Amino acid sequence: VFSNILILKYPHLLPQTIDTSKKMAQPLPEPTSLPSPPKDGITSLQYLPSSPLLASTSWDGALRIHDAVAKSHMVTQTMDSGPLLSMAIGGNGPSSSDNDGSDSSSGVLYTGGSEGSIKRFDVVKSTVSTIGRHSPDADKNDLLSGRTNAAVSCLSAIDANTIASAGWDKKFYLWDVRVQSGGSSSAVATVDLPGKAFSMDASSDGTKVVVAASGRRNCFIDIRQPREQPQPDKENDESSTIASVLLDRESSLKYQTRCVKFFPDGKGIAVGSIEGRVAIEYLDDIGLISGKKKYAFKCHRVNDTIYPVNAIAFHPVHGTFATGGADGTVITWDGNNKKKLCSIAKCPTSIACLAFNHDGTQVAIASSYTFEEGERDHPREEIYVRDVLDSEVRPKAKK
Repeated sequence: VFSNILILKYPHLLPQTIDTSKKMAQPLPEPTSLPSPPKDGITSLQYLPSSPLLASTSWDGALRIHDAVAKSHMVTQTMDSGPLLSMAIGGNGPSSSDNDGSDSSSGVLYTGGSEGSIKRFDVVKSTVSTIGRHSPDADKNDLLSGRTNAAVSCLSAIDANTIASAGWDKKFYLWDVRVQSGGSSSAVATVDLPGKAFSMDASSDGTKVVVAASGRRNCFIDIRQPREQPQPDKENDESSTIASVLLDRESSLKYQTRCVKFFPDGKGIAVGSIEGRVAIEYLDDIGLISGKKKYAFKCHRVNDTIYPVNAIAFHPVHGTFATGGADGTVITWDGNNKKKLCSIAKCPTSIACLAFNHDGTQVAIASSYTFEEGERDHPREEIYVRDVLDSEVRPKAKK
């Protein structure tokens, strides 16, 4: 009896037990499909900065915005540019303001059309305007049939006022959205590319762009930002943006590039190809010393079937990355330690695009057939969102 009284009065004297429930495996989050998905092939997928809003473009010519937290459809905007092949999100870095004092870059999306136009959509005002255009080459196209090589296949926002574009016309342009002439902006810089642009990314510091072009070329372009707003009649002023080729080199992969992304620190790139491989390449030859050697690894292969790597997205916190393949899987990797982390999703068809939200707690996945097996029946387009566990993206501890 006395011992029972002691236990009731001093329960901390009891032997400590382990709560095994806390050590049980955490259930994996399930992808959730968003309503009103695109009706044709999905070409880009991005979150607005520090926002639950998720934007997408597709071959049906429409820009869509979903709320990825509420799992709801908000906007479908037809851009009248033919199929939309690319998209960039404005609102990063310092910007000019409208006459009413509002931030003109907040909630702004840019789209690249198959007919060569670059258009801007203001989310708040629901207005569409033309920024610029890639012009078709009349000597190489049957203009009467409507076929052109001016499609804007790649877009990147350099800062709140500068947009980079690259296309099938083998041209790279920089556009200052503040300078307009005849209702659209004039390019402040132009660079000839070694081939058609397939993928493009801008470094986080806004000083460099990498363009993956046909012929397995990776073209690195140096960008110097303007110190002040250029004037329409002074495009060659010293304050104007200048772009020049830093390096044009062949990819270390033997087959066509599908996607390219800068590392978060800008000292290297991850390249995905149609042959189910990812290459990690460094930029020591342009002065960005990493002290590391390039390497490549196989992925997105099922038995003897090899699938293209269509998408790469870096985690904004840990610097690990996810790949999406035509096998319908999303896999996370620790590039620094050369380790596979885990498979986080299996979708009904090809993964066309990937994007993490601003803090890396959610990933958006575009499930959209990318015609790696030619024309055939395929599941409909879907956009999924999935919560991300820290254990799925945290780098492996070094042994």
